[in-house]
Amino acid sequence: MASRKTGIICAVRGCHNNWYKRKAHMEQECFIHRPRTRDECGCEAPYDLHPPPKNEESFRMWLKALNLKKPPKRPYVCSFHFVDKRPTEDHPIPEKWLGYEVPVKTPGRGVKRRADTEDGRTAPQSGSPTHNDGVTHWEVQALMDHTYILGEKKDICDREAQRGGEEPLAHAILKNDTSCVLYTGLSLSAFFDHAKYLEKFYKANFKLHVMDQILMTTMKLKLNLLQGDLAEIFDVSQGLVSRILSYWIDTMEENMRIHIRWLPRKTIRSAMPECFKETFPNTTCIIDCAETALQKPHKPDCIGESCSHYYSSNTIKYLVAIAPCGLVMFISPAYGGRCSDKFITQESGFLEYIRPGDEVMADRCFGIRDLLFETRVNFVLPAFTRKEGQLSDEDITATRRIADVCMHVERVIRRLKVFKIVSQTVPINLAHKMDKILRICAALVNMQGEIIHEDAD
Repeated sequence: MASRKTGIICAVRGCHNNWYKRKAHMEQECFIHRPRTRDECGCEAPYDLHPPPKNEESFRMWLKALNLKKPPKRPYVCSFHFVDKRPTEDHPIPEKWLGYEVPVKTPGRGVKRRADTEDGRTAPQSGSPTHNDGVTHWEVQALMDHTYILGEKKDICDREAQRGGEEPLAHAILKNDTSCVLYTGLSLSAFFDHAKYLEKFYKANFKLHVMDQILMTTMKLKLNLLQGDLAEIFDVSQGLVSRILSYWIDTMEENMRIHIRWLPRKTIRSAMPECFKETFPNTTCIIDCAETALQKPHKPDCIGESCSHYYSSNTIKYLVAIAPCGLVMFISPAYGGRCSDKFITQESGFLEYIRPGDEVMADRCFGIRDLLFETRVNFVLPAFTRKEGQLSDEDITATRRIADVCMHVERVIRRLKVFKIVSQTVPINLAHKMDKILRICAALVNMQGEIIHEDAD
């Protein structure tokens, strides 16, 4: 293979050595024997280009080693691809850096006759087991060459026994309250009590301790770790991690609904903090909407439904209602970011929980007064300026009082977004699970400490 510019070139794929580069290198000044060139001083060339063998069988092996779809008539190969830098009797064909992965050669199914002893049988000299044919009682060499597999199987069995044993990995990861809050968002005692409660509903058969499965799922919710990270931590495959997460998200959502309840009016009044009793003693709940970034969908219709005018990006939107004490009493399913607060309030089922005489507090952006008026519910929201100009002193004072207590719903949403699966960008393949994930995270928020404990004196 030759051309006017490069001359002979190396036929190995990805190799750019050619005769022109070799000649230009040899015509340069030698650093050791200045001012003579490398050709004049006799220094060795960086490589040579070796022609293919003339023997037909050797030439066929040469082409097989190059593994080219359209090989040239005379495929030259440079010195870099030979074990001895040139063709020799021991290594007559190129073997190094051929531009592709060479398949591993497996030995044939040869058999080896065992040496006879006085009793006709010979015990194996080493401690490794032998593999004999059932008829001839000869050792099968192909199996004897792979006895290392037995050690791997023993290690795998040991790991599986450890996973299914009595001591879960969770006890080693969760050493104190600090590490437990970091990985799960709960205190150490709260997490283990919660795990014992969930163990009663376990019906699958994964090769991992149930406690570790619950910890894995909670770590995914809290830290939003990659499945590869969780697989490394718990020493399992990514496929098993995916199945465990999918199973436990469904199981947790179904059995953690008891932590998100609409409290009776009497309970709300008895647990109301002092900051509400002084100014808004009839408050039933505080509502607000939150958004989470969503990976941009591929379909144009989905892009339009999830496009948020407030964030100028694709988001999911959900409604959160809390009691005056800070407990999450309602969280809606996830809607597209394009949906208005009024639409979510009407479609999420929130209006089914409020009764005549209740008092709902919200931010000024909620235009749901007409919906609440039909159910005879008092709606409290900050005053806002209209065409008449500035607010009066009474409106300013009332707005400040409402803002002082309305901020607690934002604090709850901030605590909800401590779970990074809710605060970070949601991938498209997880969007169908976000309804359940939101309810699980809201239940975990309710299992944490009081959020307005400083005002409860």
